[in-house]
Amino acid sequence: MTGCPAPLQRAALARVTGLDAAEFGTRYWGRAPRLVRGADADAFRDLLDLDGVDELLSRRGLRTPFLRLARNGSVVDSSSFTGPGGVGAEIGDQVHEDKVAALFAEGTTVVLQALHRTWPAVIDFAVALSEELGHPVQANAYVTPPSSRGFSAHYDVHDVFVLQLAGRKHWTVHAPVHPDPLRDQPWNAHATAVAARARDEKPVIDTVMEPGDVMYLPRGWLHAATALGDVSAHLTVGVHVVTRFALVEALTALVAHDEQLRASLPLGIDVADPAQLAPHVDAVRAALAAALDRVSADDVARRVRGRVWAGGRPEPVRPVAVATFVEHLAAGDGVRRRAGLRYRLVHQGEQVVLALPDRQITLPAATEAAVRALTSGGTCSVGSLPGMDEADQVVLVRRLLREGVLVPATHE
Repeated sequence: MTGCPAPLQRAALARVTGLDAAEFGTRYWGRAPRLVRGADADAFRDLLDLDGVDELLSRRGLRTPFLRLARNGSVVDSSSFTGPGGVGAEIGDQVHEDKVAALFAEGTTVVLQALHRTWPAVIDFAVALSEELGHPVQANAYVTPPSSRGFSAHYDVHDVFVLQLAGRKHWTVHAPVHPDPLRDQPWNAHATAVAARARDEKPVIDTVMEPGDVMYLPRGWLHAATALGDVSAHLTVGVHVVTRFALVEALTALVAHDEQLRASLPLGIDVADPAQLAPHVDAVRAALAAALDRVSADDVARRVRGRVWAGGRPEPVRPVAVATFVEHLAAGDGVRRRAGLRYRLVHQGEQVVLALPDRQITLPAATEAAVRALTSGGTCSVGSLPGMDEADQVVLVRRLLREGVLVPATHE
C-alpha cells in the first residue's frame, strides 16, 4: 500500500434516495417528500431486524432515555417498564424486558432511541450519512404491534428518512401547516391546525410501506402511521438541519461585542410603551446594521461550526486496539481519517492548526502536506506521506492516532 488513494465513493445517501446528491439536493432536500420503493425486502436487514430489536431490549442493559414507549398517541411513563438493575448494577432505571413485553402485547409501540449511539450497524450508517449531508444525524427505531398506531398526526422539527425494516405500515403525509419549523417550534404549538389538516384534507402521500421501502420527509410535513397485520418496524433517521436562522443566531451573538448595542436603556423607561421604546428601537436598528457589517464570514463560521460539530459524533474508536496499533506503528502501516470527524486545517505562519470539535492541535508548518493527505479520507501508508521523512511520519501519525483524528485502516 502506497500513498493515499481516494476515499471510497459515498453511498449512504444514494442508498436511501436512489439519487445522486446533486439531484436529491435540487429536487427534494428541504422541499418535498420522496417515496422510494425497495426492490429487496431485506435491503436494510444489515442495519436492524426484529432479532436485533429483541437483543437490544433483553440483553443490552438499556436505560432511559434509550427506550420510550407510546400508546394512543401519548408517551408511557417510564416507571411502568423500568426498575432496579439488580446486583452489580446499582441503578434504578434499567429496562425490564418482561414489562415491555406485556405492554407491547397490549398494543404499545416500542421506540428505541439514539441507535446511532448504541447499535453498531446504525452507528456506521449514521456517521456515513451525516458526513455526506453535512448536518448532524440521529436514528430511532419504531416497533409497532399489529394494527396499532403509535403517534397521531404530527410533524418533526428535523428532516427524516423512514426505512421500513419489517412488516407493513400505512402512512399518510400532509402538507405543512407551519413550513420549516425551528427546533423550538414543535407541532403541538399548532395542534389544532395539524389535527384539522390531517382530518379534512387529502393527503399528499397515502401509501403502505413494505420492507425495503424508504420515505424522505422534510421538517414540518405532517405524518401518521398505522401497522398492518404483523409486527411492523421502521428506522427513522433524523437530520438536524442547520438553518439560516443559525446564522442569525451567530450574528446576534457576535454583535454583542458592540458597545452601543450593550448600552442601558434610560432610567425609568416604560418598555411596555411603544412610543417611549420607538426611538431606541430605531437607534438599535442603525447600530445593529453597522455592527453586522463588521462581522466577517470567518467569525460566523467559527460560531456555527462549534454548534454543528458538537451535534454529532464521528465513528467510534476502539481504545485497546488503537493503543496496540500505536505501540507497534511502523512504515507500511495503513491509516485513515476517522469517518465523520469534523475538522478544519488552517495555515498560520510557521504552524498549521487542526481545529477539532473540542480542541485545536498545533503542528509545524512542514507537516501541512502530510496532514492534508491524512485527513483527505483515503487510506494512507506510513512512509509515503509527502514532505516528511519516514521517522517524522511515524511521529506525526502516532500523535494523530492518539488524538483520535486517525484510525487504523483496518479499524471496524
